[in-house]
Amino acid sequence: MINIAIDGPSGAGKSTIAKELAKRLGIIYLDTGAMYRAIGLKAVRLGFDTLDADGIQSFLDNTDIKVAYIDGVQSIFLDGEDVSVAIREHHISKAASDVSSIPAVRIKLVAMQRKIADTEDMVLDGRDITSYVLPNAKYKFFLTAKAEERASRRFKELTAKGQEVGYDTILADINERDYNDSHRAFAPLTQTADSVFIDSTFMSIDEAIAEIIKYIKE
Repeated sequence: MINIAIDGPSGAGKSTIAKELAKRLGIIYLDTGAMYRAIGLKAVRLGFDTLDADGIQSFLDNTDIKVAYIDGVQSIFLDGEDVSVAIREHHISKAASDVSSIPAVRIKLVAMQRKIADTEDMVLDGRDITSYVLPNAKYKFFLTAKAEERASRRFKELTAKGQEVGYDTILADINERDYNDSHRAFAPLTQTADSVFIDSTFMSIDEAIAEIIKYIKE
């Protein structure tokens, strides 16, 4: 079984690159971040503070998350509802970061991710794939970019979708999420010693993918 693990901060292009990488290699892509977004979405809908560990745990056992591929595109189902679009709203990014700091949430979702990764070759991206979810993955990468560049990319992406969010707000959210993700007590965002570091600040998507493929072929 060959697993490719990609970690990095919010807005580094992990999901876009991981999806295209999987397509070019002819293997499955698993968007682990979407799973945390689903939990964050449910917490918001239920009116919970997304940092309220006890509150979040109160509905975890009764929460069903499924990953399905429809016409080759990954979809996320939350309690039977396709929430693939809803989880991409800007305010859900912070909710996802908040709930991901809760150990019970990570334990539940990591168990699911490991089980899926055991079934076939795939690319996984997230914050703790190389360090915690799949520490024995054959290929490990840490993908990042300067915060200002990540904010600019996110601003263009949201604007294209018709969401009105200011650049300064996005940059502040990214900096806050970077801090929270790297300072959480349980499975924080970190670059492992055996991960290949890739700074995509001045790279196109194709260039970043080519860099990853080069290491895999070597």
